[in-house]
Amino acid sequence: MRLTRLQKALWVAAGLAIVAFGVLVTIMNRAPEPAAQASFRPTFSLPDAEGRLRTAAEFEGKHLLVFFGFTNCPDVCPTTLSEVGQVMDDLGDEAEEVQPLFISIDPERDRELGLAEYTNAFHPAILGLAGDQAQTRAAADSFHIYYEREDTADASGEYSMSHSPALYLVGPEGDWLRQFTYGTPASDIVSDLQSRL
Repeated sequence: MRLTRLQKALWVAAGLAIVAFGVLVTIMNRAPEPAAQASFRPTFSLPDAEGRLRTAAEFEGKHLLVFFGFTNCPDVCPTTLSEVGQVMDDLGDEAEEVQPLFISIDPERDRELGLAEYTNAFHPAILGLAGDQAQTRAAADSFHIYYEREDTADASGEYSMSHSPALYLVGPEGDWLRQFTYGTPASDIVSDLQSRL
C-alpha cells in the first residue's frame, strides 16, 4: 500500500513528537552537569503546618531529602513519600542525620486539607512546608524544578498540578548533591546516604 504525502508527513510528525517527549523526560530527570553542581545551593523560606517559618540554614549539619508535590497527587507523590518513609526506617540510628522535606506546590489547598496529617501518614520525620505563591515559586526556582497548575477541561473548577518528579538530596553544608529519579528504590537511596553519613 502506497502512503500519500499527507500520511508520510503525519508519520514523520508523530515520530518527531515521540523523540521530543523522550528528550523532555530525560532533561527533567537529569542531574545538573558537574560544573553547575559546585555553585548550586538551593534555599527556601517556608512555613510549616503550624506557621513557623523554616529556612535551609536551620538544617545545616543534616542531609536533606527534598520533594516538591501536592496532597491531591494520585501517584507520583504518595509513591515517592512512601519510599522516603522506608528510607528513614532503614537508616535506623543514622536517620537522625537526615531531614526529609515535602514542599507543597499547591500550598493553599494543601493547608486546608491538612499538610501535617498527610506527611505523617508516610513517616513522622517528614516535615511539610507550604508557603504563599511567591515563597513557593522562589523555592522551586532555587531547586530548578518545574511546576504548573493544570485546569480540567470542564467547568468544574477542579485542577491538578504538573511538576518535576525527582527527589533531591542536599548536603549538610547546603550544597545540592544529586537527585533521585522517580521510582528509585528506597534501598538505592539508603545506600547512597550511608556512603555520605
